[in-house]
Amino acid sequence: MFFDSRRSNILATNGMVATSQPLAATTGLRILMEGGNAVDAAIAAAAALNVVEPMSTGVGGDMFALVWDTKAKSVRALNGSGRAPAAASIDELKSNGHRTMPETGVYSVATPGTVHGWETLLDSCGTMPLSRVLAPAIDYAENGFPVSDIISFQWQQQLAKLSAFPSGTEMLPNGGTPSQGDFVKLPTLASTLRAIAEGGSEAFYKGPIAEKTSAFVQEHGGWLSVEDMATHTSDWDEPISTDYRGVTCWECPPNGQGIAALGALNIAEGFDIRGMGAQSPDAYHHLIEAMRLGFADAFQYVADPRKANVPIEELTSKDFAITRRALMDSKKAMATVPYGQVLNGSDTVYISVVDGQGNACSFINSVFTNFGSGMVVPGTGIVLHNRASLFSLDPNHANHLAPHKRPYNTIIPGMATIGDELHLSYGMMGAFMQPQGHLQLISNMVDHDMDPQQAINALRFMVGNDNVILEEGLDPAVTRDLQSRGHKVGQITGYNRVSIGGAQMIKRNPDTGVLTGASEPRKDGCAVGY
Repeated sequence: MFFDSRRSNILATNGMVATSQPLAATTGLRILMEGGNAVDAAIAAAAALNVVEPMSTGVGGDMFALVWDTKAKSVRALNGSGRAPAAASIDELKSNGHRTMPETGVYSVATPGTVHGWETLLDSCGTMPLSRVLAPAIDYAENGFPVSDIISFQWQQQLAKLSAFPSGTEMLPNGGTPSQGDFVKLPTLASTLRAIAEGGSEAFYKGPIAEKTSAFVQEHGGWLSVEDMATHTSDWDEPISTDYRGVTCWECPPNGQGIAALGALNIAEGFDIRGMGAQSPDAYHHLIEAMRLGFADAFQYVADPRKANVPIEELTSKDFAITRRALMDSKKAMATVPYGQVLNGSDTVYISVVDGQGNACSFINSVFTNFGSGMVVPGTGIVLHNRASLFSLDPNHANHLAPHKRPYNTIIPGMATIGDELHLSYGMMGAFMQPQGHLQLISNMVDHDMDPQQAINALRFMVGNDNVILEEGLDPAVTRDLQSRGHKVGQITGYNRVSIGGAQMIKRNPDTGVLTGASEPRKDGCAVGY
């Protein structure tokens, strides 16, 4: 299946929401139309996505957000990701025969951060109570919703994972995975969302829900305790940024991987990407190599900065980019990609919202891989994420497993400003596709003057461990050229193209207030405004 769908930019002035499910996008829009701001709408849409796209996100996962305050002319960053349990132990895992972190199951579970993040964001930047913004999600969970095309495809792929524990049946409505058009209810998840709406984050992190969650994990040999749940907090951080040809690109700082996108942009800035032409072999080669270098540095250094030394200033500097750029050969792919030396010192949902006052919330929420750890807390509908699977078991690595430590996190919201005005609120779901998606979106917009929908529609590359994946539809001559330079090239086709990213973007004209929204044609979603 080739996703040959034509989409136009969506234009509005009073508010706009873009995300991967129409039911969630219209949920956010309703909140805006009822007087809510960008943050209110983003959380409402995120909660709705927990219901209508449950394999990708939920209260058992993590969240990050960038918030543009139009009055203060400033960007804020919220880290709503979870930490390893207090009992987490490299020695225990190794004694049980693990040489790397398990990808699923009890050891992959970190403390869920989503609910505390929602409440922290709403309390600081929102205008509506949690009960109001969660109401539409509760309605979908209790009264049902129709399953869309891509969601059906992703759900059906996870039958074995959900069957690993008896409680997985809570995510197997009518005894199996739903097909497109099936009408689904998730009653246990509805009860959990209602408890959170009535009791706030305390209802999730303390009391019966926390007790059920920790008991379930520990019953199967895991570490998560009621104390881990009760002591969880979110953090406001200083966002990090770089200037790319006059556009300031913002990311959340580590433990997120946004720094990989900034590093790649700094490297790419040293080349005439515009002169190479959009989607030309030269442009692809230089962006691919820049991204490989950005990843090499991120994989070496990104960790929880409260538990490890992460050289953020050096990694985002233009001087560091010069040293990294020097490793590139315009005619040949690097055989190996070493990380840079500094001085001491797939699945996810993304939501973009801009309100009528010009405030913006770039918001991302995830349980990591589809249905996370595969563990559904009995009687709650809570899918526990598997974010702890990204820890290293090398005690000398910055990202090694340790108690109360946050792991390397793939989910990254993006934002761009020009001067002291909001320019773009954007993001791209898709695990390690996310920073390379940010790189390609910004290059499309800045280097090739694409509008938001063109930038999202454009065919993409995806850098892997030792190869690069290209989308079907690309000129075969480009593939042959890249192969001649030494790139190991693969192709992604059909429904599998959902793994090459799910982008959403809203652009704001500071002179007129006109919002231009665009949504991923490889997903089921849309941008909506009024």
